[in-house]
Amino acid sequence: MSSARLTIEDYAGVTVVTFMDSSLLDSAIIDTIAKDLFHLVDKQNKQKIILDFSSVRLLSSQILGVLTSLHRKCDEIKSSLALCGVRKELMRVFILTGLDKLLHFYAKDADALAAFGVRVS
Repeated sequence: MSSARLTIEDYAGVTVVTFMDSSLLDSAIIDTIAKDLFHLVDKQNKQKIILDFSSVRLLSSQILGVLTSLHRKCDEIKSSLALCGVRKELMRVFILTGLDKLLHFYAKDADALAAFGVRVS
């Protein structure tokens, strides 16, 4: 499954969501992304989700709110959420906002998949 803004793939029960936009600043784009992400939890009951930020260079506080809401939704259904590929300069934003203590971060998708017990060759 994929949308214009996200690529969504399944690896042995782990859903990997890759952001297609390098800039997550536009409110309308973020609203679309939020709907797609929330659908994974609310409607598809995905239990293990990895968000790949490798291509993201800029993000707004609105996307941080979406991630906080997604984390809360995941907690409600006892699913797990991880982020990977977050650039150093963006990681500072997560640290400043305290989200580094709420969310799980991995350097790359293979590391996040391994944390969920999936080996990629």
